[in-house]
Amino acid sequence: MVWYLPEAITMGHRVFTAVSILMFSLAGMALAEAADVMVYKSPTCGCCKKWVEHMRDNGFTVKARDMADVTPYKARYGVTPELASCHTAVVDGYVLEGHVPAADVKRLLRERPRIAGLSAPGMPASSPGMDSGHEPYDVLSFDKEGNIAVYAKH
Repeated sequence: MVWYLPEAITMGHRVFTAVSILMFSLAGMALAEAADVMVYKSPTCGCCKKWVEHMRDNGFTVKARDMADVTPYKARYGVTPELASCHTAVVDGYVLEGHVPAADVKRLLRERPRIAGLSAPGMPASSPGMDSGHEPYDVLSFDKEGNIAVYAKH
């Protein structure tokens, strides 16, 4: 078979593009599925246990550390009172405060925005682990400078 240069370049480009897209997609999936989550929580909090299960069910490896007071970890990771919830977690350098859905965490790890983390402030009734209502709630992003924005609406 004789290929003319323009055809060879076009065919090669198509193959390269397809392989690149596949590798990028698989790498993103592997990152999200293999991410280790460290959770700091109260030993008596049932909704925190359910959130840990939610994360595990969605492919995350989760380690939970039970403690009487999570406040020092909130301060360490820059979680202000307006962002606070019942538990604080860390995944791949990002902070997760409260009942943030696994889908939002996967998006966070895929997109890698320049933020400190995500928060589902308070304890939204319809968030993963709470599962006791159908009220809409927002997941907020926050950075080290104190900027807060809506990351996802649920």
